[in-house]
Amino acid sequence: MKVKSVLNSILYWLLFGLWWLASLLPMWFHYVLADVLYVLVAHVLRYRHKVIDKNLAHAFPELSDAERRHLKHKFYHYFCDFIVEIVKYATMRPDNIKRRMVFHGAEKVQEILSEGQDVAFMLGHYCNWEWMTCYPIWLEGHDIACGHVSHELENPVVNRLMRTLRNRLGSQTVAMQETLRWLLRERKEGRPTVLAYVSDQVPLWWNIHHWLDFMNQDTPVFTGMERIARKLNQAVIYIDARRVRRGYYEAEVQVITCEPNSLPEFAITDEYFRRLEATIRREPQYWLWSHNRWKRTREEFNRDYEVKDGRVVKKNRP
Repeated sequence: MKVKSVLNSILYWLLFGLWWLASLLPMWFHYVLADVLYVLVAHVLRYRHKVIDKNLAHAFPELSDAERRHLKHKFYHYFCDFIVEIVKYATMRPDNIKRRMVFHGAEKVQEILSEGQDVAFMLGHYCNWEWMTCYPIWLEGHDIACGHVSHELENPVVNRLMRTLRNRLGSQTVAMQETLRWLLRERKEGRPTVLAYVSDQVPLWWNIHHWLDFMNQDTPVFTGMERIARKLNQAVIYIDARRVRRGYYEAEVQVITCEPNSLPEFAITDEYFRRLEATIRREPQYWLWSHNRWKRTREEFNRDYEVKDGRVVKKNRP
């Protein structure tokens, strides 16, 4: 195990060095690489094209086959831009990223924090969600604990690389299972918190407590963010992202509620997905269509699982 750890560490530093050197290339060169990468991803490898075709067909049944193919290739173009932008982010200066990733309404967050209430950001895999980890540079004050909830990746080297990327401008990576503990620890230390959740991925079976209509499909969703917001009385904010042009984004702060416990159960989650769908339908090519988002069905869930005492458990089947 120790040998494996050493090898992983060596591999990490090797890859980090290559990544860092590549990120020093000018932005225009990265986009030339993205155009070349597009040909490989879209026309040679045809990356996850069956998943993309299925998702687009279900989400946009009103479009013709030709229109959906056009949308798919617009997604591929953006996906390749997204990849090179992640590489470039490794060495972007705060003033440069602040010029390229603009948060409108940061003063609303500042006002909520000044009144003693913590904040939960809700966003989707839309536009460059990795660049959005720069949001701490838009907040005044050095004693604000900023974080983003993240799944641990299976590959420890890639997981460490992504953690380095996401943490470089002041946001801390918080493992999903550590979310509540992190928030309580920061609260105990007297620091206000802003924690970002990217909550539009598919939940595991035992994390399914709610279904809703999303992008024209019956969809199981995560509700953990809402439960935590209610428990800790956090203000909930939706981040509405837009791509202005290549390499430039805007994110609008939209307050969903400052009184989470005044709303019915699942109302916050429902509103998040309603706003996210409106964002996606505005310019759908910027959402992550290659994710197999609808691989779990309600029929399978009802057949194999049940809810007991608020927990999802597998049925005892003969």
